[in-house]
Formats: sequence, C-alpha cells, structure tokens
Amino acid sequence: MATRKSAAQDKAAGKASGSASADELKSYYRDMLLIRRFEEKAGQLYGMGLIGGFCHLYIGQEAVVVGLEAAAEEGDKRVTSYRDHGHMLACGMDPDGVMAELTGREGGYSKGKGGSMHMFSKEKHFYGGHGIVGAQVPIGAGLAFADKYLDNNRVTFTYFGDGAANQGQVYETFNMAALWKLPVIFVIENNQYAMGTAQVRSTSSADLYKRGEAFGIPGELVDGMDVLAVKEAGEKAVTHCRSGKGPYILEVKTYRYRGHSMSDPAKYRTREEVQKMREEKDAIERVRVMLLDGKHASEDDLKAIDKEIKDVVSKSADFAKDSPEPDPSELWTDIYARDSPQGAALETGDA
Repeated sequence: MATRKSAAQDKAAGKASGSASADELKSYYRDMLLIRRFEEKAGQLYGMGLIGGFCHLYIGQEAVVVGLEAAAEEGDKRVTSYRDHGHMLACGMDPDGVMAELTGREGGYSKGKGGSMHMFSKEKHFYGGHGIVGAQVPIGAGLAFADKYLDNNRVTFTYFGDGAANQGQVYETFNMAALWKLPVIFVIENNQYAMGTAQVRSTSSADLYKRGEAFGIPGELVDGMDVLAVKEAGEKAVTHCRSGKGPYILEVKTYRYRGHSMSDPAKYRTREEVQKMREEKDAIERVRVMLLDGKHASEDDLKAIDKEIKDVVSKSADFAKDSPEPDPSELWTDIYARDSPQGAALETGDA
C-alpha cells in the first residue's frame, strides 16, 4: 500500500507531478498493476473451474482504491461490496491469502469459507466484501460511529456502486451519519453500468455526489481514471472527516472493462466503447506515460516492475492450488465472534 511522505521526502525524491513524487508515482503504478495482473489471473482460474460461484473483477477501476489508500492513514477502516479483490490488495492484504480464498482453500483469509465475495482482515482493518447490494453502507457508518465514540481520529471508507446508490438503506445511513457527524467517507464507485443497466436508464438524477445535499453532506465528483485526482479528493475528504465536520461523499467516475461478473457477456455496451476507454482513459497507462515523459523511469524499469508483479501473482496462484481444501470440521467454527472489531473483549455467559 502506498504511504504518505513528508514534504522533505517529496523534495528529496523530486516532484514528478503536481501532487506526487517520482517514488509515489512508481508506487501507484506498482499497486495498480498488481490489481490488474491479479484480476487477470483470477479470471483465468475461474475459466479453469478453480474459482466457483460468482467472481466480480476490478479491471479498469484500479485508480479508485489506490488513490484513496494513498490518502488513508494506519488505523483507518474500509468496507465494500462484492467487487472487492482490488480493495484487499490496495490495503496491503497478502495476494497469497486472497487468491487462496478465491479458490476456497484453507490458506485463504476466511479459511476458504468466504470465497470471492466475503473476505475479512482485522489486521488490515478491512471489514469485508458484502454480497447484498448496499448492505455494507450502514455497516460502514457503524464502524465510523465506533471511532467517534472512541475518539480515535480514524476515518472509514465505505465503498458502494452506482446501482447501490438507489437503495433506501443508503439514505437512512446518510441521515444518521449527518445527524451524528460520523467520520465516514461514502465512496460511490460509479462504473456507469451497475449490474448491466446504463445509469442514464436507471437513475433520474445523474449527479450522485449531490445525493447528500438534503442531509447537509458535501459531495464531489472525481475522475476515477486519474489516480492523482482521486488521491487529492481523498485527502480533502479525509481532512473534512478528521476535523469533526461529519461525513463526505465522493462520486468517483470510473469504468470496468469486464462485465458485472465473469458470467456477464456485457452485451449492453459495444466493444468499441470499451476499447476507446482502454486506449484513451486507462489509469495505469496514464501513470506509465507520466513516468516515462518525466524521465522518472525507463521502459526497462517498467518491464522489471511488470515482471516482479507477474511473479507475485503466479506465486499466489501456486499457493492457492497447493493449499488444501478446508476440513469439514470448519463448518462449526467462526460462528460466534470472540472479540469486537475495536479490540474490546465481548461479554460471555449463559443467556
């Protein structure tokens, strides 16, 4: 995961852009490329029958989580929907454990019992991918409520899509978050097609970032294909939340290159449209050009990074294949929580 640098470190590294040093750009490039290559490999394993059930790939949307993680600090939390592999990798979860979980193996983050859509890492403050559309939104507000109660200066990133933006529970959550001034950033990952319907056909108001106006929640529209723009917007939202001003909405306009899930042929859009986005808007290519044009990296340097990432992803696939399936006895474990997410022991006793 990309980390913040001090002004002195930025100056020493040499600024490569208006808001990122050369080292930071390389870090964002590496992080986004890891997600891209990992998802490509996951797609291959799904085609081979090694990943069962649903599998929603993040290809094309990499700049969203990488940019926002660059604005996060240690202890901040994140919760998202079932399109969650990219979020896991961006917050520093081990690719081996993520891939093993995708394939339902014992070495996975949820011991092979959660699969693609339901992973969790207390260590990385990742509170899951959630299969029910919009269900993670009130959970994110709950995490932020705990942080406010504990007065620990933490922020929660609550991710959901343009389809989920029309769910009633989202607005109930907006109301409570505004009423209690919760430190939560509502991130609408608008990939413009929800489950398969263009936003223009499903949503009467196109500006999703304005959905909080009735509750007094400020919002902002962000180019989700530009990692630096996402980082800058994320820092603004984080500052707002940490200063006690309550929630913030970021509508991050992005684009997924694959269908809604691996079973979706995506016939609701043309191949030409997808190709045009790849050629003109790709977030990884944009950073690649910045590195080359600014002479911060050579073609050989970038090829070396690509090889390094491919090796990491290949290793994760091998780890997953070699990891055994969960023992049947695991059906009876992890049913009741022993500790709260905040670390306080739960009371136990006879009911």
